[in-house]
Amino acid sequence: MVIKKILQGLKKDKAMTYERAKELAQHKDVVVRRELAEREDVKPEILYFLAEDEAPEVRRALVANKATPRHADLLLAEDDDQEVRVGMAEKIALLAPGLSADEQDAIRKITYEALQVLARDQIIKVRQILSETLKDIADAPPEVIFQLAQDAELVVSSPILEFSPVLSADDLLDIISSDPISGALGTISRRQDLGTAVTDAISASDDQNAIAELLGNDSAQIREETLNNLIDRAVDVESWHKPLVRRPQLPAGAAGRLARFVADNMLDILTARKDLDAKTAQEVRNIVKRRLDEEPEETSDEGNDEDEVDDDDEDIESISAKKMKEVRKLFAGGRLNQDRLNEALQAGDREFSAAALVLMSGLEEKVIMNGISMRSAKAIIAIAWKAKLEPWIVEQLQLRLCKIPRKDVLSPPVGKDYAMDEDEMTWQINLLKDLAK
Repeated sequence: MVIKKILQGLKKDKAMTYERAKELAQHKDVVVRRELAEREDVKPEILYFLAEDEAPEVRRALVANKATPRHADLLLAEDDDQEVRVGMAEKIALLAPGLSADEQDAIRKITYEALQVLARDQIIKVRQILSETLKDIADAPPEVIFQLAQDAELVVSSPILEFSPVLSADDLLDIISSDPISGALGTISRRQDLGTAVTDAISASDDQNAIAELLGNDSAQIREETLNNLIDRAVDVESWHKPLVRRPQLPAGAAGRLARFVADNMLDILTARKDLDAKTAQEVRNIVKRRLDEEPEETSDEGNDEDEVDDDDEDIESISAKKMKEVRKLFAGGRLNQDRLNEALQAGDREFSAAALVLMSGLEEKVIMNGISMRSAKAIIAIAWKAKLEPWIVEQLQLRLCKIPRKDVLSPPVGKDYAMDEDEMTWQINLLKDLAK
């Protein structure tokens, strides 16, 4: 009953006297002391006293109390209780902007010191909270940012390495040269507007994943000499092929060199590029044609060429309601695009691919299924034209959906998107519609 009355008194709106607060701060019941720690009308020295209370729930209440004096922050930042320190990380990170190591103001200096303590905390979650909160702050303390950037845990260092505007090019070069943890270079490679000094350093590393990330970062500035060097090294590094053939502003001659070794579906992307001059485009097409001519038409007993017709591969006669529902959901959400269609083609999901063509072209299912079952290059090209697909994927539709042999695949002439003119493609569509009646 006595404790109940005390708690009721604590919850009343009337201000508490200093003597009463001092008495309650030493009360043997932890609930009483916690309720006191939650009050914002208690004198700062009382709250500071409670920062060393033996009960963690009292100290946790102080972290959430706006009236807790800054002098108590340093004590709480070094608290033995993990939840107290996590709460302090969330609180102190919001006070970080504008702080520096040479603070003259005593209060700001204490806050900075608390921030440094938390940045070295043994609990990953504490450091991670600081990193996530500080990653976008332009005037966050540089010393703390650099410390977090070099953290031994990627979940801590990654947000800073990828986003922090505080890190300079020299900082990034120092980190790169310091043999950082696995994944750090890849994170740096995703930063916006990387300069050539940093991209040169990443390109000179042996981190294939980081270089793949760098090549896929269109905002990163990569010198022609560096890019040419990477192309030379890319022959046996498949993860670099796609970002290379999609890389904007390829150096002179790069497209032709890439055409000599990238996979067939990458050739489609190369030949579809609009930034190649006529001479380079023709060179790429000549290389592609030579590669196709050199491919054996018959396979050995050990396996079949994935681009040839598999006699055992049954034709798809219709699209299941379940598959159509799956694809329609993607289409309705704006997530059905050429890349998603290509993924299905590469995975051998012909039913998904057929459903995608139905929705992307606006043609009836019977029309699409007729075009596929005929195994006609002209028919599938016309369907792709109706679906407004780009040239690089039209070849994959011929090879992987219609199972047309490589030697019979139709490619567009130089400067054209499709292998037929619009009148012929319209005729093909009308033919398919007539067959579907």
